[in-house]
Amino acid sequence: MKPVPFEYEKPGSLSLAVSQLSATGVNGKIIAGGQSLGPMLNLRLARPEALIDIRQLDELSRVQSDEKTVTYGAAIRHVDFEDGLVEDATQGMMRHVAGGIAHRAVRNRGTIGGSLAHADPAADWVNTTIALNATFTVLGSTGRRTIAAADFFLGAFTTSLNDGEILEKITIPRLSDQAAWGYYKICRKKGEFAEAIGILVVDPARGFARAVLGAADAPPIVLDQLAASIAESGTAKDINLEEAVQAALPDASPVSLRHHSVALQRAIQQVYPS
Repeated sequence: MKPVPFEYEKPGSLSLAVSQLSATGVNGKIIAGGQSLGPMLNLRLARPEALIDIRQLDELSRVQSDEKTVTYGAAIRHVDFEDGLVEDATQGMMRHVAGGIAHRAVRNRGTIGGSLAHADPAADWVNTTIALNATFTVLGSTGRRTIAAADFFLGAFTTSLNDGEILEKITIPRLSDQAAWGYYKICRKKGEFAEAIGILVVDPARGFARAVLGAADAPPIVLDQLAASIAESGTAKDINLEEAVQAALPDASPVSLRHHSVALQRAIQQVYPS
């Protein structure tokens, strides 16, 4: 199947892209890597009247850093993280996550911002940015606003982006040298979207601990109290993880509960091996 006819725009600046998107209203779509939108166009699940191509904009490929954070432009590709072409604020976590996204051909073109705006619950960046307590900057005709990652994802394939807004950049707090992380996902085969994702990030220097359950057909589920208990004791031996997962996913099937319990357990073991 082929896409419906559409106008194609390739703006020379981010401000012009915002203007063009605002002019199209709900009938326009942003495209960068096109690894999610492309198939949706071909299947006619998306039927925009106009596509606005932002992949060439230098403003969206910049990296800015200071002592506490690193900010990534939304058009930075997965492969740039995987190959270490951009600074990693997370002691290797973002590089690891990027290397496990789909296949190399997808990583060569797909962008972090495109993945986040698409908001598939099983997408690696969706879950990772929440685990890292990231913030997003979006730009629209009325100006910029900042949204916490946990508030950005409203549901499966649903975000808090308003009509005419573009995800501009992602700010990640730096993990200290004392930080440790675990990231584990269960897939039917390599390259497919995850059946379950478990994440644990612990940074004693910042007093930060967060556990996340992902790929649950809903926004990632944050288990801060569980993470704090594990970080305080340095082990999960005395915690009933299956019970905690079931409380977080009360409507999940037994198979799904098992997948998520195992994913979280293995993420924890990466941080606390014993």
